[in-house]
Amino acid sequence: MVDKKKVIVENIKSLFIAFLLAMFIRTFFVQAFKIPSSSMTPTLEVGDRLLANKIVYKFREPARSEIIIFKYPLNPRKDFVKRLIALPGEEVKIIEGRIFINGKPTENLLINERYYNNSGLYGTEFPAVVPEDSYYVLGDNSRNSKDSRYWGFVPRRYLVGKPLFIYWPLSRNGKRNIRIVR
Repeated sequence: MVDKKKVIVENIKSLFIAFLLAMFIRTFFVQAFKIPSSSMTPTLEVGDRLLANKIVYKFREPARSEIIIFKYPLNPRKDFVKRLIALPGEEVKIIEGRIFINGKPTENLLINERYYNNSGLYGTEFPAVVPEDSYYVLGDNSRNSKDSRYWGFVPRRYLVGKPLFIYWPLSRNGKRNIRIVR
């Protein structure tokens, strides 16, 4: 005969351990994020939910054209998602929708296939030199994105992680996510 009290205690212990394990994983390894705005359209749509690798940038530097998740420089309690355009020490200019890094037009297709305007809407002066331990980021939907043109650079310490894949809605998961992983 099974002691009901013992079974209940074991179940509570199991739930507690599962909760601690989930919190540990969320804190240090993987976290879910929801896209709240259209600043990354068409790559990421409003309402997309994605999982992000939170430890990748502890082992390597972020690369140009990657989508990164970071703490918003004007309010570090908020997380933002944008595309990394320029690395520390680089000079960035946007001229007639083309991005120039250190005076040369970018050849990266993930960057060039977007239109980045510099209509004077935002506050960054060009050319802008990215400080050490900082990055320059832009939203893929440049006409509807407050990004480094508006609030400046993202300090390295504000990096949260790199999106792995969209897990919701189901219609957007799968092969379409290859663009996020690059």
